[in-house]
Amino acid sequence: MRIVKEAEERKNEILDAVEELFGQKGFDGTSTNDILEKVGIARGTLYYHFKSKEDIMDALIERYNVRILGAAQEIAADKSIPVNERLIRAVMALNISSGSSDEIKEHIHKPQNALMHQKIQKVIINGVTPILTGIIREGIEQGLFSTPFPYECVEMVVAYANTVFDDDMVEMTDEERVSRIQAFVFNTERLFGAESGSLNIMQMFGSGNGGSNE
Repeated sequence: MRIVKEAEERKNEILDAVEELFGQKGFDGTSTNDILEKVGIARGTLYYHFKSKEDIMDALIERYNVRILGAAQEIAADKSIPVNERLIRAVMALNISSGSSDEIKEHIHKPQNALMHQKIQKVIINGVTPILTGIIREGIEQGLFSTPFPYECVEMVVAYANTVFDDDMVEMTDEERVSRIQAFVFNTERLFGAESGSLNIMQMFGSGNGGSNE
């Protein structure tokens, strides 16, 4: 008996399978036949939902986008959390440095998935900036920050963090990483016009002292 599934359910089932395959074989190493065999569907069914393998990758990226930005947006909207703490929590939720989606990140960072990695970076820079800018504007209203260019300052911070702290983009020793983090904190506070030491950005990097991790 043939089981007819709702389109969205079938689409997600395909994406779940492809995410696993990309993790094992990479984007280039995964064939259409691999996907068909994994999901147990006909070629026509696959192409009904997705026009190409890149179309599937775009859908995966969009799902990842919703996942990482959704949590940050929820935190950013919670006015019960102080501005400084909300800023840190939102950045941590965005998974810029480290976070919960380790398996996804691992295969995104494989050389054969360079295109996916590039597209995720674009999503982060374009999606993160408006979320954090809203928090910075609140901080300006409360006298915590002082900058006539909140959006541009956030964009600089996000672009730098998304590039320099990406292990695939910049190779550095542990000592160099600590130095970069300290400089990042120092300059971020000055970009935002914040009081020195007011942004505990070290939390983003899993370190409270800028050096060792437990």
